[in-house]
Amino acid sequence: MATAPLTPRFFVDETLLSVAAALALLRNDVIHTGHPAIPKVPIGTKDEDWIPVVAAAGLITIQRDRRILTRPGEKHLVVKHGLRIIRLAPKRDLNRWEYMRLLARDWDRIEDLIKELGDGPWVIKLLESKRPTHYRPERR
Repeated sequence: MATAPLTPRFFVDETLLSVAAALALLRNDVIHTGHPAIPKVPIGTKDEDWIPVVAAAGLITIQRDRRILTRPGEKHLVVKHGLRIIRLAPKRDLNRWEYMRLLARDWDRIEDLIKELGDGPWVIKLLESKRPTHYRPERR
C-alpha cells in the first residue's frame, strides 16, 4: 500500500521533538525541526530564523514556548509574518504522553478554530483544565 504524499500543515517546534516524531508517524501533514521537508530549519535553528521560514510556508506551529510573545524581537516576527501558533500551555511541565493526550483531546476543536481564525497571526492556547482559548497578538 502506498502512503499518501506529504502535504505539511503543521510544524512542531524543537521543544517538542519526541511529540513531533509521534505525530509525524500518525499524520502525514506534520513536520518538525530537522525534517527533510523543511531543510532551512535544521535542529538548533534559532526562533528568529525559523519563524519567517515556517510562516512563509503557511505552516501552523505547535510549540510550548511560553515566552515567544514576550521577547520583543520574536513577537515582532510572529506578527510581521502572520505566524499561526498552537501553544501547549499547561501550568506545569508535562511528560511526552501528557502532551500527546492534550493535543488529541482538543484536536477537533483546534481544527474548528483554525478555520474560524483564518490568517495569522494568532495563538490557540491549550490548557489541561479548559477548552482551548485563542487570541491575536497585538500589532505595535
